[in-house]
Amino acid sequence: MNSTPHADDIALADLRQWAMQVLSAAGILDADVDAELLIGHILGWSRGELASKLVTGFTVPGESALAIRQLVERRAGREPLQHILGVAWFRSMTLQVGPGVFVPRPETEQLAGMAIDALRSLAEPSPIGVDLGTGSGAIALAMATEVPHASIYAVEKSPEALPWTSKNFSALGGNNAHLVPGDLAGDELLATFPHLEGSVAVIASNPPYIPVDAIPRDPEVQLFDPELALYGGQDGLDVVRQVSQVALVLGRPGAALMLEHGELQGADIREILSADGWRAPATHRDLTGRDRYTTATRP
Repeated sequence: MNSTPHADDIALADLRQWAMQVLSAAGILDADVDAELLIGHILGWSRGELASKLVTGFTVPGESALAIRQLVERRAGREPLQHILGVAWFRSMTLQVGPGVFVPRPETEQLAGMAIDALRSLAEPSPIGVDLGTGSGAIALAMATEVPHASIYAVEKSPEALPWTSKNFSALGGNNAHLVPGDLAGDELLATFPHLEGSVAVIASNPPYIPVDAIPRDPEVQLFDPELALYGGQDGLDVVRQVSQVALVLGRPGAALMLEHGELQGADIREILSADGWRAPATHRDLTGRDRYTTATRP
């Protein structure tokens, strides 16, 4: 089936095949997954339910088929799937996302897991964690929900991202999750919560780290992700330097700092952290084998 379907009733199998062809031609790698999620979004089905309907020879009503076609065409224009669906899945959470907020990536789930493990390993009854530049709130809310005895604070300054951050904190954050609007390198956090100075056990951050003259490969990133969440100055490490400094103020002795970054930036970040006085900086690989995270310990 090569032509675009119209507002007539159509067999689910034919609609799925058309959607997969359109998305594949647009360069979408997981065209089958995206097609099924978009169809399920309109029809209110999971992918498992869609698979069972395919077996029964289900026919999609014309109005629903037209709505699905419109979503598929948006995705073929490389609009992020998460923007179209309005949600992003992150660990055990469903986050609300859309234009203006950075869509959390699977590799950031590993960073959140590292922070969660670090908090869980502490013997203290209520360890404190901080997420600097929280965006959608993904890392902070993962820490808060998976380590409920910890107190988690998150900082975000983007006026475009903050409405999404606030929605997610309202929906998912408990009494142990605190959102602070403001610059991660400024004084807002300590002004609001002065007790945090020298008391934080885990500081995590996925800062903007793309050099300003670098062009992201993926159209979804280049065209739709907010610049504030992407670009980190001439070498991409300006915000990393700020995070290192503010984390030294926040962290207690022995505090863990955890940063996500580009695969070629590990050595430069270790040098920055060492120069600032952090101990034992080390770079770790993501699940694809690429250098993706650097950790260090506060003296």
